[in-house]
Amino acid sequence: MRDKVLIILSSSDREKLITGLMYATNSLKHGWMDQVKVVVFGPSQRLSLQDAEIQAYLKELVTLNSTPYACKYIADQEGFSGELADLGLDVVYVGTVISEHIKNGFVPLVF
Repeated sequence: MRDKVLIILSSSDREKLITGLMYATNSLKHGWMDQVKVVVFGPSQRLSLQDAEIQAYLKELVTLNSTPYACKYIADQEGFSGELADLGLDVVYVGTVISEHIKNGFVPLVF
């Protein structure tokens, strides 16, 4: 059985996002999990565009071959889909992404 985790970042609380991102990157770097996926969803999207440390973690995930997802619906509504894509995030409708990952055995962790 492969160890798979889906980290959903939905908070506007910076410390929660940093904690989730730190776990995601360290899980990949140190082999704690075989697969790690991150979804940036809701208020965390806006904060991701405002905080350099969060952006650094998101970019590091891309270099670790785990491109984070961002919610297209919310990003389009708020007008920052392009900015999230520029950070390296895959801007998609995440409801389906979350559901499919859970169906495929990913354990969701929500921060």
